[in-house]
Amino acid sequence: MTDDTKTSRLQAEIISLIPALRAFARRFHRSPNDADDLVQETLVKALANLDRFREGTHLKSWLFTIMRNAFCSSFGIARRETPGLTECVSDRREIPPPQHWRLMAREVSEAYEAMPSYYREVIAAVVIAGRSYEEAAREFDCAVGTVKSRLSRARTHLVNQCGDLND
Repeated sequence: MTDDTKTSRLQAEIISLIPALRAFARRFHRSPNDADDLVQETLVKALANLDRFREGTHLKSWLFTIMRNAFCSSFGIARRETPGLTECVSDRREIPPPQHWRLMAREVSEAYEAMPSYYREVIAAVVIAGRSYEEAAREFDCAVGTVKSRLSRARTHLVNQCGDLND
């Protein structure tokens, strides 16, 4: 038997097994479209690798093995590459322009520079440098309550000068 005759015979047998492949694919997928896609993928792989089929083995079993392996491969890929788990830029409805942040930063900087020096110093020590109230009180040689009240007044001054920055 020539290779062309053998290939033609195998292709005809594969075509006759399509209903069995569809039934087997429904075990993997409930959706008829997904099952048909799996059958199609199986047929493409089988026809591309027809030279690997060994005479004496069952063609139906060979096709079912190809289908099972194709399903397992696609299932593993789908599990690893689940879409929608990470935030994507295209999911955001609006992206604020960067110049808005620059304007706010300039406004805060100008308000900070306009404050009295004892307010700037307490903000620099506690807010920017991250020192505790006690450390700042020792640094400025004053009571902890004085540091807290200066910081509160400094924050109030910034809010009054800059307004609500969340708008």
